[in-house]
Amino acid sequence: MMNRGHFLRKALSTLLLTAAAMPAGAQDDAAPAPFFDDVTETHVPVSKYLHALDVALVDVDGDGDLDAAIAVEMGANRLYINDGQGRFTWKQGAIGTKAHDSEHVLSADFNRDGHPDLIFVAEEDHAHQLFLGGPGGVFTEASDRLPKMSEGNGLAVGDVNGDGLPDIAIGNSAEDRPGKPRASGQNFLWLNDPKQPGTFIDATATHLPAYEDDTQDIALADMDGDGDLDMVVANESPPNRLLLNDGKGRFRESAKSLQLLTPLETREVHVFDANGDRRPDLLFLNLTSNNKAWVKDPQVRLLINKGRGKFRDETKARLPANRFSSWGGMVMDFNHDGAPDLIVGAIDVPGFKPLQLRAYANDGRGRFNDVTASAIPAAMVARGWSMAKGDVNGDGVDDLFVGSWGTQARLLLGKPTR
Repeated sequence: MMNRGHFLRKALSTLLLTAAAMPAGAQDDAAPAPFFDDVTETHVPVSKYLHALDVALVDVDGDGDLDAAIAVEMGANRLYINDGQGRFTWKQGAIGTKAHDSEHVLSADFNRDGHPDLIFVAEEDHAHQLFLGGPGGVFTEASDRLPKMSEGNGLAVGDVNGDGLPDIAIGNSAEDRPGKPRASGQNFLWLNDPKQPGTFIDATATHLPAYEDDTQDIALADMDGDGDLDMVVANESPPNRLLLNDGKGRFRESAKSLQLLTPLETREVHVFDANGDRRPDLLFLNLTSNNKAWVKDPQVRLLINKGRGKFRDETKARLPANRFSSWGGMVMDFNHDGAPDLIVGAIDVPGFKPLQLRAYANDGRGRFNDVTASAIPAAMVARGWSMAKGDVNGDGVDDLFVGSWGTQARLLLGKPTR
């Protein structure tokens, strides 16, 4: 007769083998994911076809919780107010009512009045917007303080010249538009005016290289360890670039710093220490094309910092292979083991088919395994776009707000370690 201990061991072995045989992305709809709860239906305003391309989580009204500013493509940008438990309500008209082609949004206290402000960058209608925050989460548009308009896609905010004020970098496209002049691909650098904080000086001509790029994203981070913010430029067609800061906000390209093994159409860049060596590494999220034919390899790429300004592509050894395109993702420690993990948006191109969000767990040494089947709720299928992380319900664990194109923006609440 089989004893009880042997039976339990055999049952456990069967369960483990069954789980291992499940394909990536497949899971029982009834089985809860261990790291996230999808609370979209109860916590996020219903808008199933909204083009919510980016989100900034920031406490706009000073009540101690994180609200959500949404960059909307071909619609009015939105402000969602948090009730403190992670449930959001749309405050209509709070940041304008006119439709724009907004691509990204970031927040900073640009005018140093103690209230968070918002900067939106727009693409097709060239309508960048600046909103200055005030008491109670009331915003006043001050877009006339921005030096120029452009066909913008990339957006980064940081103090590049060391004066204590947040500056703005905008990545521009040079695409042809039927019946209109070709837009310039020269990126912008706007320095915050210390004499009048919240007003910006256009330092592009003196502080940036003169490149006609098709830029989709910009990251400001100290890439060479000298204490100032350098610039990583993610491009649609020219190669991605690393620009080093001289400490005063003037940038020059660091030639041959990035090992780019194949032509890329990059949509986002993330800077983080993947392998725990205390040096910043680079993650590029890529498309095969912007929902056209299969053109380029959309593999997510990881470049490891080897020191002395050299970044080497170690994707093959460190990341799962993918053929989907990715417009956005996030670096976050979703399994709470102290190592940064990855959330990767996935869309099938050509076809623009919504796919399940992907989760890649870090082994602590910068090698990532696809744990989507056990980490992401099965219902989390969308055209995932740019994302934001933050503790929206006050439980001490980061949550994930996922923007989307023409599908419902979603909220995943992180689960505390048990």
